[in-house]
Amino acid sequence: MTDTDSAPDPTDADTENDTETTAADRDADTLLVASLAESTGKTAIALALARLAQEAGDNVGYMKPKGTRLQSNVGKTLDEDPLLAREVLGLEAEMHDLEPVVYSPTFIEQAIRGREEPDDLRERVREAFETLAADRDRMFVEGGGRYDVGGIVDLADADIADLFDARVLLIAPYEVPADVDDVIAAADRFGARLAGVVFNDVSDAAFDGLETDAIPFLEDRGIPVRGVLPNERELSGVTVAELADELGAETLVDEGQDAYVERFAVGAMGADSALRRFRRTKNAAVITGGDRAEIHTAALEAPGVRCLILTGGHRPSGAILGQASEKGVPILAVRTDTLATVERAEDVIRSGRTRDAETVDRMRRLLADHAAVDAILE
Repeated sequence: MTDTDSAPDPTDADTENDTETTAADRDADTLLVASLAESTGKTAIALALARLAQEAGDNVGYMKPKGTRLQSNVGKTLDEDPLLAREVLGLEAEMHDLEPVVYSPTFIEQAIRGREEPDDLRERVREAFETLAADRDRMFVEGGGRYDVGGIVDLADADIADLFDARVLLIAPYEVPADVDDVIAAADRFGARLAGVVFNDVSDAAFDGLETDAIPFLEDRGIPVRGVLPNERELSGVTVAELADELGAETLVDEGQDAYVERFAVGAMGADSALRRFRRTKNAAVITGGDRAEIHTAALEAPGVRCLILTGGHRPSGAILGQASEKGVPILAVRTDTLATVERAEDVIRSGRTRDAETVDRMRRLLADHAAVDAILE
């Protein structure tokens, strides 16, 4: 063999390098929006950031590798977040790409039994991402519920960030200083990929402690805080009227349907215990049997109760209806049992922050006013 035969062709090498450089230049900047807990506004923040990037002239894409907001236990895709993303961002992507893994209870059971192959799932997710990211300037990837969801198939948010070479924005709640522990644990898990933390839905009472103590502490540890979004009532829950519609409930007392519900309490104890518990809650719906008159009375005496949801198809007495009407507390009645009603109400209230395009637009304005958007997107 001659020297000429064995020497590499510089033209081929240059062509190969040019091809690699061009492909790298086309890679979309990818931001994975993860969360410390469910119902922290992760979807609204991810889509609002994508809208802000669109307004800046970027061609953006979206993906939620693990569908977690499901309304059934079977494998049919019912996650509302990718559907909302298609509407808000004007995407034409297929659902099987936007949400390649339906993380349903059935899927989890199969995975635990060894009937789902992690390598195959990762390849499915990777291929879907490449399809969605083609010709995009930016990709916004939404984590699933908590950042550790998906670990049983090696698809927790940190695994996906590695797979996509993504930066990570962590969305966190804050009520008490001990909440910083969870932020540090998540930061350790994401390592150098962590681009920052945004605290969302922060109350006035918690704001000073967060700003004067917790944020300097985190930043001294190399964990940048990119924003503190204040509590905004319209993003913190659902109205009683919306809750009634979602539950298919009959409204027995109409007054007060515009009140916001942020949590629920189950009335399954004695009247004295119920009253003590109800007095410690705020903006709550009390779910209890329609035949539990003593619980109805206790709930109506608590200032933080915004409505009663009575289960089992029972109607309360006229005295209870009159008392509720006088106090302006709506009463809803459903035919389902208490357990089924609690599960459905939990889903509705938990997902209340991302109901529609208007909610995303509200979050877009909050981010523009209270977060370092340029630092998040750079």
